[in-house]
Amino acid sequence: MRFIFKTDYAQDIKLAKHGGQVFWYSALMLLMFAAPWLFAEYWLAQLTLVLIYSIAGLGLMLLAGFTGQFSMGHAAFLGVGAYTQAVMTNAGVPFPIAMACAAGLSAAVGVVVGLPALRVKGIYLGIATLSFGFIVEEVLARWESVTGGNAGIHIKKPDIFGWVLETGNQFYFLCLVVTVIATLSILNVLRSPTGRAFVAIRDSEISAQSMGIHLAYYKTLSFAISAALAGVAGALYAHNLQFISPDQFNILQSIDLLLMIVIGGAGSVHGAFLGAIFLIAMPQVIAQVKDFLPAAVGQAPGLQGLVYGLVLIGFVMFEPMGLYGRWLKVRTYLQMFPFYRKGMFKRQKSFQKSDRLK
Repeated sequence: MRFIFKTDYAQDIKLAKHGGQVFWYSALMLLMFAAPWLFAEYWLAQLTLVLIYSIAGLGLMLLAGFTGQFSMGHAAFLGVGAYTQAVMTNAGVPFPIAMACAAGLSAAVGVVVGLPALRVKGIYLGIATLSFGFIVEEVLARWESVTGGNAGIHIKKPDIFGWVLETGNQFYFLCLVVTVIATLSILNVLRSPTGRAFVAIRDSEISAQSMGIHLAYYKTLSFAISAALAGVAGALYAHNLQFISPDQFNILQSIDLLLMIVIGGAGSVHGAFLGAIFLIAMPQVIAQVKDFLPAAVGQAPGLQGLVYGLVLIGFVMFEPMGLYGRWLKVRTYLQMFPFYRKGMFKRQKSFQKSDRLK
């Protein structure tokens, strides 16, 4: 088993804790860059979707997993970014500028949502963000002069200052670069005082406030960063589909995003990627398995929803730490065998005693 003895603060906030992480993450990056030559076109398209959803998952993970703010309308930020990208790209604006505007507008909308939501928490915050999602979906459907209404809108291919990305391989590399930048940005935020303030608010708002953390500022900042990442993911999502309509950013999309971070593992950056892989891979698995099921079951229209629900219930009841938590248990078991104890990962209360007095 690996023991890391930390002797200074700089060692504690390093991105790579030991040489093993450097090796495996470097190997992963080499595999990702070699993917266009290793995988068929269909699987490369699925991997591109995983990268896009991972960016949105990182934003929602920061908001829900690290700050403790519940959002059921996150698809609205995805839609704002997608439509901003579509409108500006079709107007001839280069891709980087259009994406920056999509992220900025989504962040501004996130601030607008975050400010009124400061007075509510828990399920009430979920209801507030859900209402916002309905409002954005209705605006996208009714503002026909800009969004095209329910008929949708087509979007041109990404144009990076005259260089048009025509092929799927080129767009994959674009998504990969943006995902790496987004991941490094989130990791740097989390190891900064701002990230530690987010975690303090998640663990106990009363304790965080007693330490001088400005709750309103950091909650609003978390909403803004999360919405900006969702806007970036929405911009890439629009280019990936090349056609968007308001019904693509409804409550079901928001639930998919929540499902992604819960199953991936709330409170971990790895969980955003594992959840995105699950979200993209599960429909493929169901499509492959349904042929071997009885016709009454395999052809049932609600099969996918039923499987999603059962998987979510199973994770909430038996594996609240998600896929990443399960991997941690397996890794710890292999490292400590035969001295592993089952109670090492016992579920604990996520609130402090002071919170019970409210």
